[in-house]
Amino acid sequence: MDLEKLKKMQASRPGGQLANISILGGKGTPRRKVKKVHKSAGMDDKKLQTSLKKLNVQPIQAIEEVNMFKQDGNVIHFAAPKVHAAVPSNTFAIYGNGEDKELTELVPGILNQLGPDSLASLRKLAESYQSMQKEAGDKKEGDDDDDDIPDLVAGENFEDKVE
Repeated sequence: MDLEKLKKMQASRPGGQLANISILGGKGTPRRKVKKVHKSAGMDDKKLQTSLKKLNVQPIQAIEEVNMFKQDGNVIHFAAPKVHAAVPSNTFAIYGNGEDKELTELVPGILNQLGPDSLASLRKLAESYQSMQKEAGDKKEGDDDDDDIPDLVAGENFEDKVE
């Protein structure tokens, strides 16, 4: 074949492909649809709802906040959570956006919500939290001696000692 003829054939092909390579796309080929990947954020909520239905829980309305007290003195705070309960089996499901907060941040707002039993347990929790803070403070005081820069001694000039 003629070199001119080969160049014309190559230029006429889409993308300038050679004749012996199979062509994808072009005239007469079916269109291929792009597969879209959907996020499954709604899927988790559906799975949760089906699991809750199996436990025979009922939604409880008008709960503004939920606080869960941890052993280390922090609190998991849910603002406007969704609460479901199955009272006969003593099962509660609380879900929403939870935040870790210090107990001291929430105490003024939750004191009026606590009963006498809860108030006593909160007092015990606060005492244990204070004792943990003191122990942590004692450990830091012992470690600080090694990490601190020593104080300058009055009357000494370090520049004179260098020379």
